[in-house]
Amino acid sequence: MLNMLSAENQQGWISMHVKPFVIVGNMRDRLMKLLNKILATLCFFITMQNMLHGQELTAVETAELGVESLLTTVLESKDFFLTDRERYFSAVEEAVSATVDFNAVAEVVMSSYADSATAEQKQRFADILKTALSRFYGAALVSYNGQELAFLPPTNPEADPRADTVVGMELRGSDSNLMLQYQMFLNKNDEWKLKNLSLAGINLGRQYFAQFSALMTQHNNDIDLVLENWK
Repeated sequence: MLNMLSAENQQGWISMHVKPFVIVGNMRDRLMKLLNKILATLCFFITMQNMLHGQELTAVETAELGVESLLTTVLESKDFFLTDRERYFSAVEEAVSATVDFNAVAEVVMSSYADSATAEQKQRFADILKTALSRFYGAALVSYNGQELAFLPPTNPEADPRADTVVGMELRGSDSNLMLQYQMFLNKNDEWKLKNLSLAGINLGRQYFAQFSALMTQHNNDIDLVLENWK
């Protein structure tokens, strides 16, 4: 049919019948590219949401990050233990606070006495324990010099994944090993935090409870006096 048309008419026929298909094809390619961009953007945001809300760290991972950060802080700050002890303990406290929920620690130590304590008293005690635990932990680790940190197998791996979890670890030196146990719990934000600590066989929650209970007896169950006399 095209052979029967003049060159000018052939060009016109092509423009009329072929170009619409070219235009449609180009539009389709542009739409596909746009759809691909939209899908890629949606996938990115879905991935970010999963990272923020659906893929929180496990208890072991949280404990591992916390301990490694603490040990790094100890190595970097240990020279201040003799020259500027407050600076050393402040650095340890900052590192410990990233993992420990001191309000939960206060509840553990107060035990049944927590029911009769005000929110202000609990917060005050949490601040006292932050200082006490950081100093105890910092003093125990001041001799740390890069020894191997090994995590021990869980004692009950089939337990409820949201239940409190005890994470055991061991600092292995050439002469002796230091056993650590972190009792981790999920807070209201689904973050694993530490609420009790055992160091070299000493359960700090139990030790501090015994001290708190003795002071309550000594001061006729007056929590304010107990906090004032806490050492």
